[in-house]
Amino acid sequence: MIVKPEISWEDFEKLDIRCGTIISVSDFEKARNPSYQLEIDFGDLGIRKSSAQITNLYQKEDLVGQQILAIVNFPKKQIANFFSECLVLGVYGENKKDVTLLTPSLPAKNGMQVG
Repeated sequence: MIVKPEISWEDFEKLDIRCGTIISVSDFEKARNPSYQLEIDFGDLGIRKSSAQITNLYQKEDLVGQQILAIVNFPKKQIANFFSECLVLGVYGENKKDVTLLTPSLPAKNGMQVG
């Protein structure tokens, strides 16, 4: 396992990681790899969209209402005909295809920041 280079505290502080709740999920048929299109409620930050390659471990109906952690200050990224507005965080499995979502262990208010 290769460890990435050390970063400064200031580098970490540049990331805006927030808690949000998935409010809708749909198949992303135009994506190269099997993916879902998510709408996530970040409270006062509003609703943001994201594309996530999480179809191996998650069914659409199980994701609605799930709280997740996401980086909300990356620039929008176009994927096919869709603009992803945040990066949902997860842990890769051994095969790099199974992604386990990072979630708060207890309910948190949408929009709360990880620090």
